[in-house]
Amino acid sequence: MLGLILARAGVSVLVLEKHGDFLRDFRGDTIHPSTLEVLAELGILDDFLRRPHQKINFFDMQYGKERFRLADLTRLPTRCKFIALMPQWHFLDFLASHGRSFATFDLRMRAEAAALIYDDARVAGIRAHTPDGELEIRTDLVVAADGRHSTLRKAAGLRVLEVGAPMDVLWMRMSRRANDPGNTIGRFDAGQILIMIDRDDYWQCAFVIPKGGFDAVRGRGLEEFRARIVRIAPEMADRVGEIASWNDVSLLTVAVDRLSRWHRAGLLCIGDAAHALSPVGGVGINLAIQDAVAAANILVPAFRTGAVTENALHAVQSRRELAVRATQAVQVFVQNRLITSVLGDSQIGAPPLPLRLTARYPLLQRALGRLLAIGVRPEHVAVAAANS
Repeated sequence: MLGLILARAGVSVLVLEKHGDFLRDFRGDTIHPSTLEVLAELGILDDFLRRPHQKINFFDMQYGKERFRLADLTRLPTRCKFIALMPQWHFLDFLASHGRSFATFDLRMRAEAAALIYDDARVAGIRAHTPDGELEIRTDLVVAADGRHSTLRKAAGLRVLEVGAPMDVLWMRMSRRANDPGNTIGRFDAGQILIMIDRDDYWQCAFVIPKGGFDAVRGRGLEEFRARIVRIAPEMADRVGEIASWNDVSLLTVAVDRLSRWHRAGLLCIGDAAHALSPVGGVGINLAIQDAVAAANILVPAFRTGAVTENALHAVQSRRELAVRATQAVQVFVQNRLITSVLGDSQIGAPPLPLRLTARYPLLQRALGRLLAIGVRPEHVAVAAANS
């Protein structure tokens, strides 16, 4: 996204992708209204919506035997009053195809950033591994968007602050029937949490387990794991056999952390490289995109004046850090007050008071929907296209 916006503004950009394609399962597929607004501001929303996707208008929750509405997105002050579900590889292909429409955009596949190049204390470029050998790239600015295990932030010696996550997530899919309940459902029962995301012809399921608990789950056997799913979602009894082996289960090791400093001279970290988020709310991809928009708004004027100073890089962090800290604080609250409690309980009681109030008052459902869909500090594209 950052490469697309910079290239649109006339800045020469080289984007490196270490794989030969974008095809990875169970990555962030939720495109929130805040991101859809950005696509509209770039003039590419209609093209996006023509591509296959599903829509989430509501989030429902089942706590023990009680089922209720948790969040309502239908009254958002945005063009799109829904979350769009699209496999991340399709979304990345979409962004890349629009990026390639600009002469200043270059995308290199199978090029893995491996090390930083320094000019005295300033980062002056990177070295990347490619099938044709090592590639040396000199540049005015390196942007590390290489995820929560970022090679580049480690090479730069940037300090990571661990916020903490008491859980991991097992992702899998099971087929969906026409008479299955609609909407995205969070199911909470004694010792178990299962999130079921409606993907039209299948359910994308997240089974939440205590931190580091995957070996124990696997040690009890696949049959017991299937039985646990059926206990919390009985209608899956005739489909749980679709989980044929542990190869059908993907482990997400959850991390919530952030850098104390997102930059050094010549280098800026954004997205998970700057702040990893929990899957709570599915907001990670959208905060990363908000980082990209804010960075473009600040960096384009700096590029046009001929120098990207550390003050400009610090301005990106200053612009985004409050939203990151607030989002992580909400996630930690949910993790500690709800998820940890449910996973540790042998019996499920009444829903906690905040959930009971949300279930009762539609205004609270809309407020929570707005928080999930738009976030704390939405960003808007402020830099014009180079030819406008």
